[in-house]
Amino acid sequence: MERTTHLNTQAHNAGGWINGFIGVVIFSGSLPATRLAVLEFDPVFLTMARATIAALLGLCLLWLFKEKRPARSQFLPLAIVALGVVIGFPLLTALALQYVTSAHSIVFVGLLPLATAVFGVVRGGERPKPVFWLFSILGSLLVVGYAVSQGLSAAPAGDVLMLLAILVCGLGYAEGAKLSRTLGGWQVICWALVISLPIVAPLVAILAPPSLTGISLPAWLSLAYVSLFSMLIGFVFWYRGLAQGGIAAVGQLQLLQPFFGLALAATLLHEQVSLGMLVVTVAVIACVAGAKKFAR
Repeated sequence: MERTTHLNTQAHNAGGWINGFIGVVIFSGSLPATRLAVLEFDPVFLTMARATIAALLGLCLLWLFKEKRPARSQFLPLAIVALGVVIGFPLLTALALQYVTSAHSIVFVGLLPLATAVFGVVRGGERPKPVFWLFSILGSLLVVGYAVSQGLSAAPAGDVLMLLAILVCGLGYAEGAKLSRTLGGWQVICWALVISLPIVAPLVAILAPPSLTGISLPAWLSLAYVSLFSMLIGFVFWYRGLAQGGIAAVGQLQLLQPFFGLALAATLLHEQVSLGMLVVTVAVIACVAGAKKFAR
């Protein structure tokens, strides 16, 4: 019986890492896609539009599967998720990408695992081993050190916006993961989107550009990607992974996101990826193995 329980636990944790990895791969395209989109869309309009599109899709899913309304006690956590990942992170990153390249902003994503782990302790009640924090902080310091070496004074507004985005996103990740244990992974993001709809939908109408005829196909495709994948599908895998494998542990997979994101930025946007970026990325990826080993 104990062996069966142990095997089930291992399978559960493995499923968490697989789901988390799929979520990270999907999220990796978010910043390059947002960078393309803000070249032609106003960043605030883009944020509200992606949330509105995803919310309507989420509403359809909830109706199709006849999901019950969340309990009254779950609405505050859902509001925190909505403020963190539906509005806060997309808006702050879209504003930041007016000042910095997606390649530069992606490096800041290396701070997300630490932020997620901290909020996982505060909001999720998790207690990783002390050595876990060593690896997590080391990865974050590498990211910050690289950013400082590039000269934060070159675009201080963009860097401050990215740091704020990381904080609200880490809170939204941890709160959503905690909630998904009782509400379900895809249900959390769908309900968070739906409760955002009364705010974001009117703003889309107010902020819509006078004419959409001049918008290029790449910009439309970018809007479609961040609406469907970044705002909805990615979270289905991500929240399920965090709930299965642990917020702090699976959250360290975000250290892989810069690697995928930089590759996309170089391939799709033809942005320069320096040797320093690659060295930092490889170094923070190496921290994932250590953090994973001591997460529990």
